[in-house]
Amino acid sequence: MPRNLHRRYDTGHLHFITSSCYRRRAFLTPKRCDLFLQILEQVRRRYHFIVVGYVVMPEHFHLLITEPERGTQSTVMQVLKQRFARRILRSKCRNSGQGELWECDRVHVWQRRFYDFMALSEKKKIEKLRYIHRNPVKRGLVASPELWQWSSFRFYAFGEPGPVFIDTKKPAEMRGPRPADVVSR
Repeated sequence: MPRNLHRRYDTGHLHFITSSCYRRRAFLTPKRCDLFLQILEQVRRRYHFIVVGYVVMPEHFHLLITEPERGTQSTVMQVLKQRFARRILRSKCRNSGQGELWECDRVHVWQRRFYDFMALSEKKKIEKLRYIHRNPVKRGLVASPELWQWSSFRFYAFGEPGPVFIDTKKPAEMRGPRPADVVSR
Protein backbone atom coordinates (compact mmCIF):
# COMPACT_ATOMS: atom_id res chain seq x y z
CA MET A 1 0.00 0.00 0.00
CA PRO A 2 1.40 3.47 -0.84
CA ARG A 3 2.83 5.44 2.03
CA ASN A 4 1.86 9.01 2.80
CA LEU A 5 -1.40 8.70 0.87
CA HIS A 6 -3.91 11.11 2.39
CA ARG A 7 -7.41 11.46 1.06
CA ARG A 8 -9.22 14.64 1.95
CA TYR A 9 -12.87 14.40 2.95
CA ASP A 10 -15.50 17.03 3.74
CA THR A 11 -13.77 19.81 1.83
CA GLY A 12 -16.78 20.69 -0.32
CA HIS A 13 -14.71 20.61 -3.51
CA LEU A 14 -15.08 18.57 -6.66
CA HIS A 15 -13.02 15.41 -7.03
CA PHE A 16 -11.45 14.28 -10.30
CA ILE A 17 -11.21 10.50 -9.92
CA THR A 18 -9.41 8.03 -12.14
CA SER A 19 -9.45 4.27 -11.81
CA SER A 20 -7.93 1.64 -14.09
CA CYS A 21 -8.73 -1.92 -14.99
CA TYR A 22 -6.40 -4.58 -13.65
CA ARG A 23 -3.02 -4.32 -15.40
CA ARG A 24 -4.57 -1.68 -17.70
CA ARG A 25 -6.33 -4.36 -19.72
CA ALA A 26 -9.02 -3.19 -22.14
CA PHE A 27 -11.74 -4.86 -20.10
CA LEU A 28 -14.46 -2.26 -20.69
CA THR A 29 -16.18 -3.36 -23.87
CA PRO A 30 -19.12 -1.31 -25.18
CA LYS A 31 -21.63 -3.57 -23.40
CA ARG A 32 -19.64 -3.32 -20.16
CA CYS A 33 -19.37 0.47 -20.51
CA ASP A 34 -23.17 0.59 -20.61
CA LEU A 35 -23.35 -1.60 -17.51
CA PHE A 36 -20.75 0.53 -15.71
CA LEU A 37 -22.75 3.72 -16.35
CA GLN A 38 -25.96 2.03 -15.21
CA ILE A 39 -24.26 1.05 -11.93
CA LEU A 40 -22.71 4.53 -11.57
CA GLU A 41 -26.20 6.05 -11.72
CA GLN A 42 -27.47 3.61 -9.07
CA VAL A 43 -24.53 4.45 -6.79
CA ARG A 44 -25.03 8.19 -7.42
CA ARG A 45 -28.62 7.92 -6.24
CA ARG A 46 -27.78 5.82 -3.20
CA TYR A 47 -24.89 7.95 -1.92
CA HIS A 48 -26.30 11.33 -3.02
CA PHE A 49 -23.46 12.91 -4.95
CA ILE A 50 -23.43 14.99 -8.09
CA VAL A 51 -21.73 13.84 -11.26
CA VAL A 52 -20.33 16.82 -13.15
CA GLY A 53 -18.59 14.80 -15.85
CA TYR A 54 -17.48 11.31 -16.78
CA VAL A 55 -15.84 9.19 -19.45
CA VAL A 56 -15.48 5.42 -19.62
CA MET A 57 -12.54 4.25 -21.72
CA PRO A 58 -11.60 0.66 -22.63
CA GLU A 59 -9.17 0.29 -19.70
CA HIS A 60 -10.02 3.11 -17.27
CA PHE A 61 -12.54 5.76 -16.33
CA HIS A 62 -12.57 9.36 -15.13
CA LEU A 63 -15.22 10.99 -12.95
CA LEU A 64 -15.67 14.57 -11.81
CA ILE A 65 -17.97 14.40 -8.78
CA THR A 66 -18.93 16.18 -5.60
CA GLU A 67 -18.40 14.57 -2.23
CA PRO A 68 -21.27 12.23 -1.38
CA GLU A 69 -23.78 13.09 1.31
CA ARG A 70 -23.53 9.48 2.53
CA GLY A 71 -20.07 7.99 3.07
CA THR A 72 -16.96 9.28 1.32
CA GLN A 73 -15.62 9.20 -2.21
CA SER A 74 -13.64 6.11 -1.14
CA THR A 75 -16.91 4.41 -0.19
CA VAL A 76 -18.43 5.41 -3.52
CA MET A 77 -15.48 3.99 -5.45
CA GLN A 78 -15.48 0.77 -3.45
CA VAL A 79 -19.19 0.17 -4.02
CA LEU A 80 -19.06 1.17 -7.70
CA LYS A 81 -16.10 -1.06 -8.51
CA GLN A 82 -17.35 -4.01 -6.45
CA ARG A 83 -20.86 -3.97 -7.93
CA PHE A 84 -19.49 -3.80 -11.45
CA ALA A 85 -16.92 -6.54 -10.86
CA ARG A 86 -19.45 -8.85 -9.24
CA ARG A 87 -21.89 -8.47 -12.13
CA ILE A 88 -19.17 -9.13 -14.70
CA LEU A 89 -17.65 -12.06 -12.85
CA ARG A 90 -21.02 -13.61 -12.06
CA SER A 91 -21.98 -13.67 -15.75
CA LYS A 92 -18.49 -14.83 -16.77
CA CYS A 93 -18.59 -17.75 -14.33
CA ARG A 94 -22.16 -18.66 -15.28
CA ASN A 95 -21.26 -18.72 -18.97
CA SER A 96 -17.90 -20.47 -18.64
CA GLY A 97 -17.28 -24.18 -19.06
CA GLN A 98 -16.88 -26.48 -16.06
CA GLY A 99 -13.07 -26.36 -16.38
CA GLU A 100 -12.98 -22.58 -15.86
CA LEU A 101 -15.36 -22.55 -12.90
CA TRP A 102 -12.61 -22.55 -10.29
CA GLU A 103 -10.67 -19.81 -12.10
CA CYS A 104 -13.50 -17.26 -11.76
CA ASP A 105 -12.63 -16.43 -8.15
CA ARG A 106 -9.12 -15.36 -9.16
CA VAL A 107 -10.06 -12.90 -11.90
CA HIS A 108 -9.41 -9.23 -11.16
CA VAL A 109 -11.31 -6.42 -12.84
CA TRP A 110 -9.85 -3.27 -11.22
CA GLN A 111 -6.55 -2.01 -9.90
CA ARG A 112 -6.77 -1.73 -6.13
CA ARG A 113 -6.50 2.03 -5.69
CA PHE A 114 -7.82 5.10 -7.44
CA TYR A 115 -6.43 8.55 -8.16
CA ASP A 116 -8.26 11.47 -6.55
CA PHE A 117 -7.45 15.08 -7.42
CA MET A 118 -9.39 17.92 -5.80
CA ALA A 119 -10.55 20.61 -8.22
CA LEU A 120 -10.19 23.68 -6.01
CA SER A 121 -11.35 26.28 -8.53
CA GLU A 122 -13.71 26.83 -11.44
CA LYS A 123 -10.64 26.91 -13.72
CA LYS A 124 -9.59 23.42 -12.56
CA LYS A 125 -13.14 22.14 -12.95
CA ILE A 126 -13.20 23.26 -16.59
CA GLU A 127 -9.69 21.89 -17.18
CA LYS A 128 -10.69 18.46 -15.85
CA LEU A 129 -13.96 18.42 -17.83
CA ARG A 130 -12.04 19.19 -21.02
CA TYR A 131 -9.54 16.46 -20.23
CA ILE A 132 -12.38 13.98 -19.64
CA HIS A 133 -14.17 14.83 -22.86
CA ARG A 134 -11.03 14.94 -25.04
CA ASN A 135 -9.63 11.65 -23.73
CA PRO A 136 -11.22 9.39 -26.40
CA VAL A 137 -10.04 11.75 -29.17
CA LYS A 138 -6.51 11.97 -27.78
CA ARG A 139 -6.35 8.17 -27.63
CA GLY A 140 -7.49 7.91 -31.27
CA LEU A 141 -10.73 6.08 -30.49
CA VAL A 142 -12.92 8.69 -32.22
CA ALA A 143 -12.39 11.77 -34.40
CA SER A 144 -14.37 14.13 -32.15
CA PRO A 145 -15.71 13.94 -28.58
CA GLU A 146 -19.40 13.77 -29.51
CA LEU A 147 -18.78 10.41 -31.20
CA TRP A 148 -17.80 8.71 -27.92
CA GLN A 149 -21.07 7.61 -26.35
CA TRP A 150 -19.68 6.78 -22.89
CA SER A 151 -19.00 10.34 -21.76
CA SER A 152 -20.88 13.38 -20.54
CA PHE A 153 -19.81 15.45 -23.57
CA ARG A 154 -23.14 15.20 -25.42
CA PHE A 155 -24.93 16.58 -22.36
CA TYR A 156 -22.75 19.70 -22.39
CA ALA A 157 -22.66 20.12 -26.17
CA PHE A 158 -26.26 19.29 -27.06
CA GLY A 159 -28.20 19.08 -23.79
CA GLU A 160 -28.84 15.36 -24.33
CA PRO A 161 -29.51 13.43 -21.13
CA GLY A 162 -27.37 10.33 -20.78
CA PRO A 163 -27.45 7.26 -18.57
CA VAL A 164 -25.97 9.24 -15.66
CA PHE A 165 -27.72 12.37 -14.39
CA ILE A 166 -25.51 15.47 -14.74
CA ASP A 167 -26.28 18.45 -12.49
CA THR A 168 -24.60 21.66 -13.59
CA LYS A 169 -26.33 23.99 -11.13
CA LYS A 170 -25.27 22.77 -7.69
CA PRO A 171 -21.56 22.06 -8.25
CA ALA A 172 -21.01 25.47 -9.85
CA GLU A 173 -21.03 26.99 -6.36
CA MET A 174 -17.61 25.47 -5.56
CA ARG A 175 -18.41 25.71 -1.88
CA GLY A 176 -16.17 24.79 1.00
CA PRO A 177 -12.98 26.11 2.57
CA ARG A 178 -10.63 28.30 0.58
CA PRO A 179 -7.82 26.37 -1.18
CA ALA A 180 -5.27 27.77 1.32
CA ASP A 181 -7.27 26.25 4.21
CA VAL A 182 -7.29 22.81 2.59
CA VAL A 183 -3.55 22.88 1.81
CA SER A 184 -2.58 23.96 5.32
CA ARG A 185 -4.39 21.07 7.04
